[in-house]
Amino acid sequence: MKNSLFVLLMFVFGVANAQDTYLQCGKIVDIESGKILSEKTIVVSENKIKEIKNGFVSGNESDMVVDLKTKTILPGFIDMHVHIESESSPSRYLEAFTLNEADVAFQSTVYAKRTLMAGFTTVRDLGGSGVNIALKKAINKGTIVGPRIFTAGKSLATTGGHADPTNGRSQELMGDPGPKDGVVNSPADGRKAVRQRYKDGADVIKITATGGVLSVAKSGQNPQFTIEEIKAITETADDYGMLTAAHAHGDEGMQRAILGGIKTIEHGTLMSEETMDLMIEHNTFMVPTISAGQEAARLAKIPNYLPPVVAKKALEIGPKLNATFAKAYKKGVNIAFGTDSGVSPHGDNAKEFIYMNKAGMPIIEILRAATMTNAMLLGEDELGQIKEGYIADIVAVNDNPLNNVETLTDVVFVMKEGVVYKQ
Repeated sequence: MKNSLFVLLMFVFGVANAQDTYLQCGKIVDIESGKILSEKTIVVSENKIKEIKNGFVSGNESDMVVDLKTKTILPGFIDMHVHIESESSPSRYLEAFTLNEADVAFQSTVYAKRTLMAGFTTVRDLGGSGVNIALKKAINKGTIVGPRIFTAGKSLATTGGHADPTNGRSQELMGDPGPKDGVVNSPADGRKAVRQRYKDGADVIKITATGGVLSVAKSGQNPQFTIEEIKAITETADDYGMLTAAHAHGDEGMQRAILGGIKTIEHGTLMSEETMDLMIEHNTFMVPTISAGQEAARLAKIPNYLPPVVAKKALEIGPKLNATFAKAYKKGVNIAFGTDSGVSPHGDNAKEFIYMNKAGMPIIEILRAATMTNAMLLGEDELGQIKEGYIADIVAVNDNPLNNVETLTDVVFVMKEGVVYKQ
């Protein structure tokens, strides 16, 4: 009886002294309504938003108070397209032969922390070596600092297609990679590849529906999957509750991806009006990644930075993203937010807000894309807004972003799941 009473008293004492965090906020952007809420206090208990109070208030002596009275508060941003393992450099193509898994893992921790410090509390990693799965687990355990990661593990390609891991190698080293390596050449291969990704610990499935810019293959836009192969992949992914994405620059490959059941089209560079209509009809989302187009075109102009075959594609395709996105947005295509960071530097993710705004999308709609829309696509109904009961992913900037979009590139406060990482 004494032991039971002792345990009960300790429990009551612990509850009474549990520390809450009081964020005294000058302004809060209500993402859903588009309104600015002034002089509020967000009460965070453990990993969730417990209450939003009027005025600047504080709790018990044991509670923590954070003064954000001169700042504007937003929900943590969500980037639907990153490659967290790597970053563009002149030695990138050589590194496939010189870096070990451990090297990739250590450098990925730097990129992960940089991304979180930029205010991106959640990302969707759309393809690497598989180290991204281990990175996700390490962040979830608190071993390292980084955003919440939903990862594709190794993305899926066809033989010789964009993301075939043996492209550019000698015949001796090329081999014949299959579904386990992310190379698909039939519906059966597609089903096996998805199941392998699930087994490996991936959360989402990404295919390369067309050629790409940064691979050493000649074409950057040809279709590379049949509709039957894509349907096998998406149907299997649906069975396992996995969101699907398709890298696509060329129009025919996009149409096959949409008809095959892919949910998000990444880039969409050469998208026709017919394909835009198809996206609207099938409720498919475009992730424009303007940052990648801008950066690839810039790097292509630096002598010897990119291989000649890559530089040529980057100059042809990269600059076209702006105009295509602007047209798709005006036509009513669903838009999600993603940067393709890794092509552009990790930590510069928020520049995408500026590019999208210059192309004609209002700032509040871009913010919704980077929060509410992306949370919905990921199936996370407690992310993407500052509301009672939601996960406490909260960031702050110096100015009102509805009047000054560039302020989003200078995040001064970051909280993820109730833990302050930057102040």
